Amino acid sequence: MAEPGRRFAIGYALLPKKRESFIQESLVSLAQERGIDLVQIDTDRPLVDQGPFDCVLHKLYGEDWKKQLQEFSLRNPNARIVDPPAAIERLHNRISMLQVVSELKVENHEDTFGIPKQIVIYDSETLGELPAWEPLKFPVIAKPLVADGSAKSHKMSLVFNQDGLKKLKPPIVLQEFVNHGGVIFKVYVVGEYVKCVKRKSLPDVSEEKLKSLEGSLSFSQVSNITTGERNDDKYYKMMHLEDKEMPPQSFITDIARGLRRGMKLNLFNFDVIRDIRIGNRYLVIDINYFPGYAKMPSYETVLTDFFWDIVNQKETDALVTSLKNDGESEAGSDRRPSPKNSCDKDSRKYGSDDCCLDGEGEEITISS
Repeated sequence: MAEPGRRFAIGYALLPKKRESFIQESLVSLAQERGIDLVQIDTDRPLVDQGPFDCVLHKLYGEDWKKQLQEFSLRNPNARIVDPPAAIERLHNRISMLQVVSELKVENHEDTFGIPKQIVIYDSETLGELPAWEPLKFPVIAKPLVADGSAKSHKMSLVFNQDGLKKLKPPIVLQEFVNHGGVIFKVYVVGEYVKCVKRKSLPDVSEEKLKSLEGSLSFSQVSNITTGERNDDKYYKMMHLEDKEMPPQSFITDIARGLRRGMKLNLFNFDVIRDIRIGNRYLVIDINYFPGYAKMPSYETVLTDFFWDIVNQKETDALVTSLKNDGESEAGSDRRPSPKNSCDKDSRKYGSDDCCLDGEGEEITISS
């Protein structure tokens, strides 16, 4: 625990749009009340020349920034980096992104989970070959393979038949569309905190409806094809969020914490749908690093609690290390040093999970 009156500094490095949505006055004020100052990092200056920081919070990419973080960590071994660049980069590929879900084991639940059937297409020639995409059943969602947060990476479409594949530009991921009752569950993770919310999604596509659809449509167009049905009481009833049952909280929490350990990330969200063919079967369709937390209820309190845990765990780690070193010095040079946990260094540096602390309006979308 920090000494009375001790203040902590968390430096943040975010792009302007992210900074505007996340660093709101309500968050800054609440953090200050808890003794935590949020300080903007000047990206035009070397990171090592700034601070001191107890933690660096970031969502910037590129080799130069990675090198700056590495140099900063070497000079400030007790400062935490949230989160490790290598762990974040795993989410930039839509195949490796969901691999961790396939490897995850969650037991003692009646509900099951997995990922939709999907394949990756690297070139146009392969796209024209039937065996490449034959394992999938139309409709399919076409997503860029790279998920780096750019506008291009968010250009997705719903493909209804083989002709629709001709418009696609590889490398892409083809993911089988699963009817899910027009509702998506967005699960926000902030350290140990897990919050699941309901959002409207694309409507189901029946076998009969599929026969009348051709080619492919962008997600915005898919949203628009139902415009003519908006006055249909049946449509409104189908999309009524209050009627949709939430997944079991303990089940979602176990998945979230398993993903946190597996990915070694503290800040992310994942999108989940319920397969209407199998009522207790859930599918993880997307994972995003450092999402729009301002959309999450009481985000200021949740993030401030997380910051407090981070900086106080850092203080505890430093105290334990100091006491340990003092004890070894007093014991004399003949005493063998205690073996270190292999992830102590990384957890201290990055705030990763294996050894670390325990503790924007309605969207019409399939994945963000």
